[in-house]
Amino acid sequence: MKMSRKLALSVSALLIVFGLASCKKYLDRPMAANISEQDVFTNFRSFQGFTEELYHALPDMTKSTWNNEWNMGDDILSTTNANYRINAEFDNGNYRAWQTGGGGWDNSWLDDNGSGPNNLGTDPQRKGLWPLSWYGIRKANVGLANLDKLVNATEEEKNVIKGQLLFFRGFFHFQLMSFWGGLPYIDTVLSSSAKLDLPRLNYRETALKAAKDFEDAAALLPANWDNSPVGQLTLGLNKMRVTSGVALSYKGKNLLYAASPMQNQQSTGNNSYDAELCKQAADAFARVLKTSSEPGGSGAAQYKLLPWDRWSENVFTISPDGRHPGFPEVIFGPPTYESWRSRWSLVNMFIPPPLGGEAGISSPAANYVAYFGMANGLPLDAAGSGYNAGDPWSNRDPRFYKSITFDGVRMIRGTANAAYRFAELFNGGNLRLENTASRSGYLVRKFVTDGCNNVDNEWNNINIVVPYLRLADVYLMYAEAVLQGYGTPQSSVPGSITAVEAVNRVRARANVPVVDARYLASKDAFMEELMRERAVELAFEGLRWHDLRRWNVADQVKYRNKTVIDFDRGSDGKPINLKERVVVTRVFEKKHNWLPLPNNQVNLYPTFGQNEGW
Repeated sequence: MKMSRKLALSVSALLIVFGLASCKKYLDRPMAANISEQDVFTNFRSFQGFTEELYHALPDMTKSTWNNEWNMGDDILSTTNANYRINAEFDNGNYRAWQTGGGGWDNSWLDDNGSGPNNLGTDPQRKGLWPLSWYGIRKANVGLANLDKLVNATEEEKNVIKGQLLFFRGFFHFQLMSFWGGLPYIDTVLSSSAKLDLPRLNYRETALKAAKDFEDAAALLPANWDNSPVGQLTLGLNKMRVTSGVALSYKGKNLLYAASPMQNQQSTGNNSYDAELCKQAADAFARVLKTSSEPGGSGAAQYKLLPWDRWSENVFTISPDGRHPGFPEVIFGPPTYESWRSRWSLVNMFIPPPLGGEAGISSPAANYVAYFGMANGLPLDAAGSGYNAGDPWSNRDPRFYKSITFDGVRMIRGTANAAYRFAELFNGGNLRLENTASRSGYLVRKFVTDGCNNVDNEWNNINIVVPYLRLADVYLMYAEAVLQGYGTPQSSVPGSITAVEAVNRVRARANVPVVDARYLASKDAFMEELMRERAVELAFEGLRWHDLRRWNVADQVKYRNKTVIDFDRGSDGKPINLKERVVVTRVFEKKHNWLPLPNNQVNLYPTFGQNEGW
């Protein structure tokens, strides 16, 4: 994120304020003696600089290692020689691979990859979710504890500072709990001499505390910084700043997760949705939509769906200046850290070696590709869908063609390297190699173009940043929260759109027809279609692992089996002799609902405790 020099304190100066070594050290480190409270907290300029370091504590899940992976569900299948990647480790049940030294060649954005103290500057490989979340909580609490010292500021400036700090405190707790479950909610500055005996809360208890921080933050933050007096100093550079819409979006997401069957079962023993929490989540999402720039919104906030011809810009851009992708649809995400790494790490994960990529790539599992339905909006197996097993890639959902590379798709724009100009993914094809190229019979298209290769070299100008949250996800979470809170697809938050209307808006952007009437007859039928819609619209954006767990279905065989397709290419270019087979059955026991906590952290005090089964 570009930051005004008028506002931002030197990051190098701020680095010495807090130590970064363990959870306890993040929480009890005192202020450095050589930076006085007078220097930092008495005026808006310096206090905002202090606060803006929190934006640099947001790790980029896509660039944290040279061969990083952020999809850990039933969606991605690594080649056989890339079994060190975290998704392969998770398939084998080794959830300790999230930690440095836990396996997976430290290919995880969740830890700092053993590279020493976390870098709050531009190096994405030195940013991990676990360490920086604790750091961010500590820093937010330090700021909140010193708000009374902010005397040289307007009331709006004071509100903006407080709103950002409250948001980040809630956000970092939410990030931690979504991976590790309920935790102590740290809402005070712990002194270095304090005895650590804070109770570990269950998921619901933690979520309710985060929800209050998000709600309080929303009341203090502007809907659009560019349209507020406080944003005029950085006019045009405010897209990534926390707004009331960001806070409300996370309030809704946080409450929906807490209401979901797995989390609710962990909190209350009930393997079902908490309807009341769903209603609260739906209300928060409805307030986001009400101020958005979408139809029916007031336009106070800038968020709106990107047009279909720019849909891919949600996750990447092609520009010589490394332009950040996603706006105005992206609601929240990390800053761009060293965009050039997209060429040397991310693109290589999706491009086979003959085209200049890695000798070991990630490809979509065939079972996941089957969620992409037909152009008429129906699932492949629905009566009347028109799906033809002899011509399986024709007339599919338009998002299929922007997300998946299948046999015969163009891979090179020019006329060079004719043998690889079009994908050969059939049995014996030059890109169908289970150890180095496509293991599944497909390749990921969502993050690349047909110019990303060693002939066209368009990858030199690519910047891939997977967002934390975008508006399409808000629509789909709103639909889920309304369905489970109010009971039917036709239900709505009073004064807002219905659950099915929310899904239809996302589909309409891709020119997909509305949800068929047969899926509106019951809650279960609509939920199945909503689950499929999430799989398609949000494919490979790091959400599938969370969805399967929170729905409490990750242990079911249909979500554990990863499949590939084997086929020959007929004389007409269509597949023949097509068969699907299981190549991986993911290990999933009850303990795999949560990641294990680091052993050196759970031993800090007896009541903290390791997650069950670990």
